[in-house]
Amino acid sequence: MFRRKLTALDYHNPNGFDCTDETQFRNCIVWLEDQKIRHYKIEDRGNLRNIPSSDWPKAYQKYLQDLNCPFGVQERQEAVDWLLGLAVRYEYGDNVEKYKNCQPLAASSDGDKAVDPLVNLDSNSPDFKAGVMALANILKIQRHDDYLVMLKAIRILIQERLSPEAITKASQNREGVPVALDKHILGFDTGDATLNEAAQILRLLHIEELRELQTKINEAIVAVQAIIADPKTDHRLGKVGR
Repeated sequence: MFRRKLTALDYHNPNGFDCTDETQFRNCIVWLEDQKIRHYKIEDRGNLRNIPSSDWPKAYQKYLQDLNCPFGVQERQEAVDWLLGLAVRYEYGDNVEKYKNCQPLAASSDGDKAVDPLVNLDSNSPDFKAGVMALANILKIQRHDDYLVMLKAIRILIQERLSPEAITKASQNREGVPVALDKHILGFDTGDATLNEAAQILRLLHIEELRELQTKINEAIVAVQAIIADPKTDHRLGKVGR
């Protein structure tokens, strides 16, 4: 499943790589760091290069943490796919002039037909999981064991907050409404008229912040319910009284 990215990186055995084979797996990680990612200085790669060591998993775990990888050592396939994607990005960054002039693949005879990209979507593939996790991290969405649920949460957030209409609405300047301070009771007296007025202003600003917070809480509750509850109400089951 990693053949395409390994081939793009000129890995010596892209077709025969077996992620479940411990030796192949460790060798591939070391090769990626030495040849493509190069996050550590050469003198700091000793623990990662010591493949036979029983402490290698700890070095690998630290490596993932240092790279801010969203996957842990237990998610081997997802982590490898993420590392391969990172290596591909660095490879392109190091050879921009070489790759920017590459011609796209010739379109097939059915190229003029609209194709739904979700038709052949494999929700269990490492590519899909890595992509969803990356989007969730960018949008700061809580992680969920079901990646389809996370994708649904991402869709809801994008529709409600990042759509062109939502961005336009959010960017519009809100005009303030004049407020008569003498109509709002402060509840206490500082003994100074200027301080009393300042306290009234601070109190009104605090109330406005609380209203905005409550609005965000309500939006969060609605979003969570849309993701995990999805209730279907049957009004025939309702009863009044005992």
